[in-house]
Amino acid sequence: MPVSAKTGRGVGVLLDLLIERLPQAPAYYPTDAVTDQPLEVRLAEIVREKALAVTRQEVPHSIAVVVEELEESEALTKIHASLIVERDSQKGIVIGRGGETLKKIGSRAREEMERVLGHKVFLDLRVKVLKEWQRDPKALQRLGF
Repeated sequence: MPVSAKTGRGVGVLLDLLIERLPQAPAYYPTDAVTDQPLEVRLAEIVREKALAVTRQEVPHSIAVVVEELEESEALTKIHASLIVERDSQKGIVIGRGGETLKKIGSRAREEMERVLGHKVFLDLRVKVLKEWQRDPKALQRLGF
């Protein structure tokens, strides 16, 4: 089946052919379920995604995010999260001059969180240094890896 990733030509036909051939099976999740991940993990991943996008190549995947506190109500969700980096120099990059980079990360993350949750979000971000956390099995476990 010829398919073009560039133009999208043939993708619809391919999907139709694949769906036809899928076996019938019981549903493992409710039809309205988007993911099986807890809300805290999803929110942390949103922050991490925005941090990596904003800092680009400057902090290559040396960022972990932990939601420290989550307070939910119908009108507002308060989220207190920490961005964990390995070195002081990375902390400076993530914060940026006058907090500019951290503010950009927070604004982009908050906008997406509001779309996901369907209401206003208060997002408090902190940056912490945990030396060489990627090489420390205990740190990896504490951070959920």
